[in-house]
Amino acid sequence: MSLSLDHKHTVAACYIGYITQAIVNNYLPLLFVMFSTRYHLSPDKIGLLVTVNFATQLLVDLISSVAAQRLGTRRLIVAAHALAAAGLVMLGVLPDGLESPYLGLCISVVVYALGGGLIEVLISPILEGCPAQSKSAAMSLLHSFYCWGSVAVVLSSTAMFSLFGIDFWRIAACIWAVIPLFNMIFFCFVPIYPTVEEGRQMSVKQLLSTGVFWLLAVLMVCAGASELAMSQWASAFAEKGLGVSKTLGDLAGPCFFAVLMGLSRVFHGRYGDKYPLFSYLGVCALLCILGYLVACLSPVPALSLAGCGICGLSVGAMWPGTFSLAAKRCPRGGIAMYALLALAGDCGCAGGPAMVGFITRGMGDDLRSGLIWASIFPAVMIFALVMLSGVTKKIHK
Repeated sequence: MSLSLDHKHTVAACYIGYITQAIVNNYLPLLFVMFSTRYHLSPDKIGLLVTVNFATQLLVDLISSVAAQRLGTRRLIVAAHALAAAGLVMLGVLPDGLESPYLGLCISVVVYALGGGLIEVLISPILEGCPAQSKSAAMSLLHSFYCWGSVAVVLSSTAMFSLFGIDFWRIAACIWAVIPLFNMIFFCFVPIYPTVEEGRQMSVKQLLSTGVFWLLAVLMVCAGASELAMSQWASAFAEKGLGVSKTLGDLAGPCFFAVLMGLSRVFHGRYGDKYPLFSYLGVCALLCILGYLVACLSPVPALSLAGCGICGLSVGAMWPGTFSLAAKRCPRGGIAMYALLALAGDCGCAGGPAMVGFITRGMGDDLRSGLIWASIFPAVMIFALVMLSGVTKKIHK
């Protein structure tokens, strides 16, 4: 570790880590419509690609708390970025290099999802260990970089497709791999601080035996599903459901969603401490329900796109807000807590888009009908918040 590097460089590496996470989660959905025509993939098969991504991250979440204790945080975060880069390169090579393009897509997704899962688990506790005046603000700002990374992926990829054609997608995947490669090297040298003193971290058994933790887990499931059900299908929804062009669909769908989600997280980072967190998240959940209803029921395409944006604005605080609640209610949770909460969040990330895909297929490929069912997740979140707000005792002080 170089003595010239301090916690500010660690924070910068964390930001880039979340940009990497945005790349591995948001590049592939831009190609859903192209895959459906070129490789003759049905909506449920395309939805399963999202499920493969987040199911792999679920597996990583499940084992990472033990792996981090045995292998060390630095080794795992470096390996995470190496896997993310390798998966992106494979995405550009395998689909047309194997007899089954779908198998090539699945293999690539699994490899970069292994890296993405590790990044998701490790980045938040790495940041939590850094010296900072407001952990909640720092956490929300960190998660905003996921949004700005999503915007960069959409805008840059759309520009490349417009200039060089959609067939450039293979090269674009390899170009995006440069970012995790750089951060892999960066994380070899930045200082990494522990979140909990050695010997004081709660065990997995202690966490799983606590009712408060399970309510937090429900919040994470709902946060992941509310966000990804819309963001993963926003491009296809704008292009097929609303009849706009590929370029306009990407800009007005996932890009608009990500911009408003990022602004929401920046606002939460700067001003969130001024509002009760339970009420703040409850308002966000109500706004999310409204966004889904507007997007799916409005006969006017512009209003439907506005509904996508409302969803982005509303889900911004859900994931980092739940992490902040967990840090306050369970200060000794450590990496195990973040890993299990990430596991719960990825359950929602995998289940939300897949549910939309299966319902869409069952409703005659009507994406509006599939998306409207996703409003059940913010509704459940409101119920869980009410339950959790009645529990005032910190677990394992």
